[in-house]
Amino acid sequence: MIKALTLFLAFQLVGETAARALQLPVPGPVLGMALLLAVLLARGRLKPDAAPVPDWLGETADGMLKHLSLLFVPASVGLVQHIDRLEREWVAIGLALVVSTVAAIAVGAFTFVAVARLTDHRATGDELKGGGGS
Repeated sequence: MIKALTLFLAFQLVGETAARALQLPVPGPVLGMALLLAVLLARGRLKPDAAPVPDWLGETADGMLKHLSLLFVPASVGLVQHIDRLEREWVAIGLALVVSTVAAIAVGAFTFVAVARLTDHRATGDELKGGGGS
């Protein structure tokens, strides 16, 4: 577990350093996880007989995901600390949440349709009902 956490933190550090040095508009931890993904994909191509993700890394990641909800506690505490601001600006905050949610759903749907058209994979009614196709 220590080995996996060290690896996660090392990639986060590399991502944070790269994001700041290159002045990228991407959070360092996100860049670090993208780099970790790239390394794991390259590892799979260089060693085809190896597991895509080492067991020790997968077990630690699964354990962290099981307790992901704990990461929302600091955000909730932050909301409580700024309750007066929320009371003053609730309309703007609510509107921003609704508009951004609708925009994200619309962009996701548009992207799905565009990719489906590009790959020319259209499901027929039978495939959607579970009837198979061939």
